[in-house]
Amino acid sequence: MDRKNIKGFLEFVYDFYKSMKAHEITLVYEGEITHQITKAFTSLTESNMAKDEESNSVQKKVFHVMVECLQNISKHADSFGSDDFLFAGRGIFMVSKGDSEYHVTTGNVIENSKIEELTQILDHINSLDKEGLKQLYKTQMREGRLSEKGGAGLGFIDIARKTGRKLEYHFLPIDEENHFFVLTSTISRTE
Repeated sequence: MDRKNIKGFLEFVYDFYKSMKAHEITLVYEGEITHQITKAFTSLTESNMAKDEESNSVQKKVFHVMVECLQNISKHADSFGSDDFLFAGRGIFMVSKGDSEYHVTTGNVIENSKIEELTQILDHINSLDKEGLKQLYKTQMREGRLSEKGGAGLGFIDIARKTGRKLEYHFLPIDEENHFFVLTSTISRTE
């Protein structure tokens, strides 16, 4: 990871932190994403939301999005064969709460060769309305494209359907072969 990219990456992290300061960060994690970690996160978040007397439907949506996001990270991490200690099989995961919404943010390393395909999937999902997402989900299920690509695609469609919001994403350069993929999902606390 050269100096220029580290600077760009740190600037992004700082901007991200500033935007999150307006929210109450309820959970931040950086490290290997495993099944046990996913279970720990969901129970932590459950007790936090119960304490805040969050409505059941909001709790369900936040959970659902958390699990989908974490599964997407572990899917990508499994296929990432880097020996770079900083990034191998790792991800970041964050849940934050604002006055009217929750944000679930994940970040993980992806190979440059996957960016184009991922961008196409995400832009396509973001271009669809509720009915369009439903049809796309059915098509994906029917065609059984549950390869790594299809699996991630299904997860993204599911998040968009559950939240009713666009998926926000960024790709940050790390080195010649890899980018850091950041995805933020927003769940309304009032709808």
